[in-house]
Amino acid sequence: MSGLSFDQRDGFIWMDGALVPWTDAKLHVLSHGLHYGSCVFEGERAYGGKIFKSSEHSERFRTSAQLLDFEIPYSAAELDAIKQKVVDANHLQNCYVRPVAWRGSEMMAVAAQNSTIHVAVAVWDWPSMFDIETKMKGIKLDIADYKRPDPATAPCRAKAAGLYMICTISKHRAERRGYADAMMLDWQGRVAECTGANIFFVAGGVIHTPIADCFLDGITRRTVIDLARRRGVEVTERRIMPEELTAFEECFICGTGAEVTPVAEIGPYRFTPAALSRALIDDYSAEVQPKQKAA
Repeated sequence: MSGLSFDQRDGFIWMDGALVPWTDAKLHVLSHGLHYGSCVFEGERAYGGKIFKSSEHSERFRTSAQLLDFEIPYSAAELDAIKQKVVDANHLQNCYVRPVAWRGSEMMAVAAQNSTIHVAVAVWDWPSMFDIETKMKGIKLDIADYKRPDPATAPCRAKAAGLYMICTISKHRAERRGYADAMMLDWQGRVAECTGANIFFVAGGVIHTPIADCFLDGITRRTVIDLARRRGVEVTERRIMPEELTAFEECFICGTGAEVTPVAEIGPYRFTPAALSRALIDDYSAEVQPKQKAA
């Protein structure tokens, strides 16, 4: 299945109110979302057939659209039900969930107030990216050339398609150079995030992570912060300069795709995945599993 093009898979995609066969879920080439980036999306996972923090993702999905000046025509509760319906219809247990909304083809100019807002939800099988032994070796990160933009220049709190253009470019460059991903700085040269994951550092048993004001405050990020604090671990959100990386012992990234993944190298900086990274991997794995109801 993984080798198939994403437009040629089997199953069902929910689109504009109905489940349709996978290969029939299409949009016109003159859709505003394609030409002008008026498109928002979410990245979610289902574990054991249940979507983790589905309502939080649905709320953020709607907020992202509002930041791009359009309204998703479904409530968060309706979106939760739609997403679960798609997971069930495709008979998947552990899978990726992708809601997406975009402006349609009624207007083809910068202004598109009267365009139809289309919504679709697709799901596909996606196991964890790394097994635990591979994770604990740590991945290697490049340092991206592009920087996260000043929040005065872009709707940084939106999970908007256009904001990922520099992420794609940066990840391609990193992979060509033998890295798994790239760490991005912000417009002032401070540590920000990776191309699709948030980043954390450990020194003296304290976790440090950049303030999420020019990049997405990830739902996984908030989950990991909560898990660490439940353990009694201090978490500080602050400005981090690249030259500070020499003082950190551990580093890990987190996101829907990455889950919790330790880092061994960022450009010239080295880290040793250790006990705290391992503990948070285990805590996150336990947290995402559907809770059993008491008899």
